[in-house]
Amino acid sequence: MEHLIITHHRAWVQITLNRPIVKNALNTAVLAALADALLHAGADPMVRCALIHGAEGNFAAGADIAEIESKTTAEGAVDPRKAYWASIRAFSKPLIASVDGFALGGGFELALMADLIVLGESARLGLPETNLGLIPGAGGTQRLMALVGRARATRMVLTGEIIDATTAFNWGIGSYLAAGSALPDAMALAEKIVLRAPLALQAAKAALVQGDEAAHAYALERSRFESLLDTADKAEGIRAFREKRKPDFRGE
Repeated sequence: MEHLIITHHRAWVQITLNRPIVKNALNTAVLAALADALLHAGADPMVRCALIHGAEGNFAAGADIAEIESKTTAEGAVDPRKAYWASIRAFSKPLIASVDGFALGGGFELALMADLIVLGESARLGLPETNLGLIPGAGGTQRLMALVGRARATRMVLTGEIIDATTAFNWGIGSYLAAGSALPDAMALAEKIVLRAPLALQAAKAALVQGDEAAHAYALERSRFESLLDTADKAEGIRAFREKRKPDFRGE
């Protein structure tokens, strides 16, 4: 089964995360394919916009736990995923995230890299990494704080709270709140976006992204994420997740 489905529409491309059996969790292969798809879309003059959504009712329920379980701090420092995340963020054209169901951890971080987020009424968003003895490592703390403020970002990151679509929209995470599934509204938005001047859209996106992200501590977030990969608490957090029990963290 293809883990990424690419559908070309008039002047825009639809990218479907297609690992429904694991709620479209983002493993390294999926991130690599997504980065490559956006690289090609960025270079294609016929493409003016891209839309990302998940198959069968979920956006993406985090990173692939199996890949993180044995990853060490040294391996995290040279992880190719960092380059893939950077490539996704560097996509120069408008990027829409159509979010239904779970968008957790890395899945939420992917949605936060989009320029416009359309929330379906089933959307559930969160950064639960501290439940695994980790923290967000792909810009989640900084992008979330820029959108919702320090108090709400701290609440979500430190408690691992998962919020519903209405709360996310009211907090300013989503650009639009759909009645039902997000995808029809997101597709209509893509059709609307591609009618606008493409060079102006790219210039506007660059100004917005650079202005928003210049002062934020993305490198610090990532280095702290990598430093936690060797801890006993990370190993315990993932064991507890697999065993469906509460973790016993020791601060080690």
